[in-house]
Amino acid sequence: MRAYSTAHLAFELPPGHPFPLYKYRGVAEALKGLLPVLPAPEVPREALFLAHEARYLERLFQEGLSREESLRLGLPYSPGLLRRALHAAGGTLAAAEDALRTGLGLNLAGGTHHAFPDRAEGYSLFNDVAVAVAWLRRGGFTGRVLVVDLDAHQGNGTAVFFQNDPTVYTLSLHGERNYPLKKERSDLDVGLPDGVGDEAYLRALDMALEKAWDFRPALVFYNAGVDVLQGDRFGRLALSLEGLRRRDERVFRFVKALGVPLVVVMGGGYNREPRLTVEAHAGTYRLALSSFV
Repeated sequence: MRAYSTAHLAFELPPGHPFPLYKYRGVAEALKGLLPVLPAPEVPREALFLAHEARYLERLFQEGLSREESLRLGLPYSPGLLRRALHAAGGTLAAAEDALRTGLGLNLAGGTHHAFPDRAEGYSLFNDVAVAVAWLRRGGFTGRVLVVDLDAHQGNGTAVFFQNDPTVYTLSLHGERNYPLKKERSDLDVGLPDGVGDEAYLRALDMALEKAWDFRPALVFYNAGVDVLQGDRFGRLALSLEGLRRRDERVFRFVKALGVPLVVVMGGGYNREPRLTVEAHAGTYRLALSSFV
C-alpha cells in the first residue's frame, strides 16, 4: 500500500491568499511511517485529452489562462501551478490503478471537482476523477463507477462530465447556499443548510448512501473534503472531528459492504486553524488504511 503526494511541488501565491498549500506537506508528514508516500507522477497528456476538450487543453498548454480565467479559477496562473495540477491529476490516476490492483488507492491531493470539460473553476484546472475514469476506460475497465463527493461544495464539474454517462453515478452532499451558486445536476444532490452539525449531516449521508446502493458500482471514488468542519473558512457547515470520523467510517463501511475497490482523494479543507485541516485530512487516510488493509 502506498499514497501519492504533491508536497514536493509548490507555486507562487499572493500574500494572504487562502489556498492551503501547507496542508499537502503536512498530511504527507503526518502519514510518514504508516505507508510509503511517493511523489505523485505527472498525468499522461493523453489521459487529459480523453476527458477534457482539446481546445481548452491546447490553449492552456500554449498560452496559459487569461486574467478573467484566473479569476474564475481563484488562483493566479503560472507554470508552477500547471505543473502541480498535472501531478495532482497523475496521483489520482495512479491511485485508481492501485485500487483496481489492491483494493485501495490513496492520493494526498486531487478532488478538483470544479473543473469542467472546457474550463477551469474553483481551484480546479483538471477534473482528476473524470481524467482517471477516462484512462481506466481506455485501459479496458468497463465496470460501473460511483463518485461519493462529500466536499462542502457541490461537485459541479464532475456532474457535467458524467451527466450523460449511465455507467457513472455522481453523489454530492454539500451546502445548498454555498459555492457554486449555480448548481449542476448530479445523479443525487443533497443540499444542506448552513450550520449543519454532526447528527443531521450523518442522517442525510445515510439516506444518500442507501439510495446509491442500488447502483452496484465496481469502483468508488471518494472525495473526502474536510471543509465540512466547523471553523472552515469556506465550508459553512459545522461538523466536529468526531463527526468527520463517523462520516468517513460510514463511507468505508459502505464500500466494504459492496466489496469493491476504493480511491480516496483529498478535496477541500480551509480551516481557520491550519493544524485542524491537516489533522482532519490525515485522520481520513489513517482510517482508510485501518479499514481496508
